[in-house]
Amino acid sequence: MHRNLITPLISQNKQIIYTQYRNYFSNNKIQLHGGHRQPQVTKVAIEGIKNIIAVSSAKGGVGKSTCAVNIALGLSSHNLSVGLLDVDVFGPSIPLMMDLKNHEKPFTNESNQMIPLQNYGIKCMSMGFLVNEDDPIIWRGPMVGSALEKLLRQTDWGHLDVLVCDLPPGTGDAILTMCQRVPLTGAVIVSTPQDVALADVVRGVNMFKKVEVPILGLVENMSHFNCPHCNESTHIFGNEGAKNTAKKMGINFLGDVPIHLQIRETSDNGKPITITQPDSPQAKNYKNISKEIIKQLEFINNNENKENKQPNIIIS
Repeated sequence: MHRNLITPLISQNKQIIYTQYRNYFSNNKIQLHGGHRQPQVTKVAIEGIKNIIAVSSAKGGVGKSTCAVNIALGLSSHNLSVGLLDVDVFGPSIPLMMDLKNHEKPFTNESNQMIPLQNYGIKCMSMGFLVNEDDPIIWRGPMVGSALEKLLRQTDWGHLDVLVCDLPPGTGDAILTMCQRVPLTGAVIVSTPQDVALADVVRGVNMFKKVEVPILGLVENMSHFNCPHCNESTHIFGNEGAKNTAKKMGINFLGDVPIHLQIRETSDNGKPITITQPDSPQAKNYKNISKEIIKQLEFINNNENKENKQPNIIIS
């Protein structure tokens, strides 16, 4: 059959198929799910750990890891036993910030559990302790989940009042694994004040609410800059954006932290400002935030009777 005779038939059939599909999808509500319904995962408590908190940010580059480290040290300054877990397996920051970058790899005990590295009184575990610094980690979702399970449950944490988990930015596999499998006491959200970051904060908060993880509160990082010469305060990224967002969403505002050279330098040098300059205004900011977190933990522990609610999560 000649090509000119085939072309009209193809066009006609395409139109018929298109019309049928359009009518079908218009008249039927279609819900797309990733394969079979996902089974409910049981959250298993970790022996010896009283509270597990996630420090999260919906967007990268807002200083979440810096906040996580200084919050952990702030909690420790209030006479709590604290651990720090680096959940960001692709870009671990804890080895550098806790001055454990060049430390030897963790040993294992008789039970084949890893002994967490320790500095400044904080027990730390990170994928950065187990791989060479320049080695890329190229894993799919299931491997990430398995690695996190090992870092969390095959580490001999001993007794901890609080385990601080520094989550990767966004709402990907690692965060879903933590929410599904770990009895999180609550989440701390870190954001900068500008609108582009706060838009993602709303999504992040709603994600934690969906999986029934309590929101301990919102921290505004890089809230303002104080000129070292005239002491004038400049709100580079906006004024009280995170505070206003917290109020609008009905969640706690835990406090703010300014942009300051010493915060950046001490973090890069592995000597966090909360431990090396404990009386500085910046260290006091972190300690005050930690104090607010403790209040929220006490409230949750006193009012929920340690009930572990199991959200029904469907991957869609």
